[in-house]
Amino acid sequence: MKFSIKKEILLQSLNSVSKALSTKNLIPILSGIKFNLTNNGLFLSASDNDISIESFIDKDDLEKIDSIGCTVIQGKYILEIIKKLEGRVINIELLDGIKVLISCGNSEFNLNCMDGNEFPNLNLEEKKEPIILKKEEFKNLINKTSFAVSTQETRPILTGINFKINGNNLECIATDSYRLAKKHITLNNKVNEDVNIVIPGKNLIELTKIIEDNENNIEMHVFNNKVLFKFDNILFQTRVLSGTFPDVNRLIPGSFELSIKANTNELYNVIDRASLLTSEKDKNIIKFECEDNEVIISSNSPEIGKVEEKMSIEKNNENNIKIAFSSRFMMDALKTIESKNVSVNFNNDVQPIIILDEDDDTLLQLILPIKTY
Repeated sequence: MKFSIKKEILLQSLNSVSKALSTKNLIPILSGIKFNLTNNGLFLSASDNDISIESFIDKDDLEKIDSIGCTVIQGKYILEIIKKLEGRVINIELLDGIKVLISCGNSEFNLNCMDGNEFPNLNLEEKKEPIILKKEEFKNLINKTSFAVSTQETRPILTGINFKINGNNLECIATDSYRLAKKHITLNNKVNEDVNIVIPGKNLIELTKIIEDNENNIEMHVFNNKVLFKFDNILFQTRVLSGTFPDVNRLIPGSFELSIKANTNELYNVIDRASLLTSEKDKNIIKFECEDNEVIISSNSPEIGKVEEKMSIEKNNENNIKIAFSSRFMMDALKTIESKNVSVNFNNDVQPIIILDEDDDTLLQLILPIKTY
């Protein structure tokens, strides 16, 4: 194997596939990136058994191919080397099947490598009729729900995002049992078979990091135990979580005793300041007291001190409420609201609080209050 390639082209592909590098090193070869040079171009692959990524660089994007071949190079070293090389074109040559020579300008690196035939078969299969999504919409779905996934492995199913597709409606839900984020989009094409799967949230976050903003679509190929995403020159495969995602729609109230409308940024900033004197171990609790067209947001910590903030709001009736909740959870929810004003809806001090975007009826955020009154 011997070829030359522009630095920025190689680095872009390496950055993408390196997201799947194994850090646990249970299988040594999975700490490497497979370089498979064919007459069609260069395939780069990496996997940690949880996600697998393959990137393809067409032969027309290579400077030259002297000889084809296959090897596995230690991931963290090759990435750092390519990043720091000074020069436009990088030359890579496999020597005796056990070493790889990387040269660029006045720099030369001689790295040990592994046998490409020992790298596991990633089995990146595709379906004839994939689900087609717009990249921007897909990234938006993940960004507005993934923060609510659980980080606790006690209920593994809650560490994922539930994808439900019925006809041309795609709904994503994430919950850690204290809060919930739900967003849906309308697909251009109707899907023949209903889909109900749970994909690990951390894998989807990694996926959004390598999706470039352009007009191209992303294909979603759904299987029983895995999902393959195909876009640009990249294949990204993730396992799905086994188990049944809880039916959380029944937690969402159909009507409210009180709805308030507030400026999104102002509410966020007020809660942000009030949270300065809260502590993580007490769930960053703040109190929210509604009195006429004014809301008082306060926190009180015996060890630190107390803070009180006031702001004007609009209400839909004369009802008032006293309630407490996690400031961090509320701020996470408010970050997803893009409209100028936000609607916050209550029933009483124990039922869920529902946060809605005034200009986007496809998004719903829910947080549970904390009983302190």
